[in-house]
Amino acid sequence: MSTVSSIADAAKARKDELDQHTREIVQWHFSDETGCDFWLEKKKGYDFDPLTDVNCFEDLKKFPLFEDDWLRGGPMRRWVPKPYQDKPIYVFETGGTTGIPKSRVVVEDHWIDYEMFSETLPDEKFPRGANWLMLGPSGPRRLRLAVEHLAQHRGGISFCVDLDPRWVVKLLKKGKVEEAKEYSNHVIDQAMAIIGAGNEIQCMFTTPKLLEALAMRLLDEGSSIEEAGIKGIFCGGTEFTQQWNRFACEELLGPNVYMTPTYGNTLMGLACGKPFDPADEYKVTYYAPQPRAVVEVVDFDDHKQVVDYNATGRVKLYTLTKELFVPGFLERDEGEREEPHEKYPWDGVSGVRPYHVFAKNTTVGVY
Repeated sequence: MSTVSSIADAAKARKDELDQHTREIVQWHFSDETGCDFWLEKKKGYDFDPLTDVNCFEDLKKFPLFEDDWLRGGPMRRWVPKPYQDKPIYVFETGGTTGIPKSRVVVEDHWIDYEMFSETLPDEKFPRGANWLMLGPSGPRRLRLAVEHLAQHRGGISFCVDLDPRWVVKLLKKGKVEEAKEYSNHVIDQAMAIIGAGNEIQCMFTTPKLLEALAMRLLDEGSSIEEAGIKGIFCGGTEFTQQWNRFACEELLGPNVYMTPTYGNTLMGLACGKPFDPADEYKVTYYAPQPRAVVEVVDFDDHKQVVDYNATGRVKLYTLTKELFVPGFLERDEGEREEPHEKYPWDGVSGVRPYHVFAKNTTVGVY
């Protein structure tokens, strides 16, 4: 059987799995016994019945778009499905540079998402039992706890820094570039202290800007990422472009340090990067963690219409877990639709970048 036909067969099987998963998740969130107050109330205003009229993934287009303003402010328990009301609840924020931050409730999704991600990591580059450096946002974001769980799940310990990305964005919006650089130096100071304290750090999460800053600091001190003992890095952020990927691999890391790109957020979880292929010229393609989350690349003027392969469109997200139901949300990103891959037999997205309508007003900060 050819690779193309085997991928097509796998894609069909995953599509059937997604349809079945969609039915189960919709039944869960809209049943009086298991649903959360938010969706049970919303259901009263629909001109269709989710319990009987949603039988496959495509039927999710019957729902109106999810509005992120729904996530601003409480009461947060209106999002918690009834069977989870007595469990310990986390609240993770996203955004919030201005106004009330967007928040989502979580019970175990951040653990599940990162355990799934763990299965995609090569053990020779992310050794089991190795310790991790979490060089990214702290505070009320899920990344800190999720990376900590990833390290523990793989048998290691996670070391974290203090980092408030909102402060960096505020400084940059005020034109205080030098102060923002000082804050970046403060964060890198913390990372250098952890790396130099005999903590045997071999794995790391960070963002492109912070990875570059750390690599340059190590270089200034006569060392490098590899000489510091780091073998594997997973890296995410809006600055992770094809050009930066080449620069990082060729100039910052060297041939023995492995880096995998990721694309994620508090709603989606974690989309994995396609395994590195020299023929791709460092192209970065992401695949969502189906069936728990799905990413489509849709027409700029019609969010119900998926664009052709290799065509450009806006990123549309669906989240389908028992803890959170998002039946279609337009991200602040755009990119190109990519064909299914042998490892991830469903559609992907490449060239992810800020949506061009918003891009001129977007301040990237530490990402």
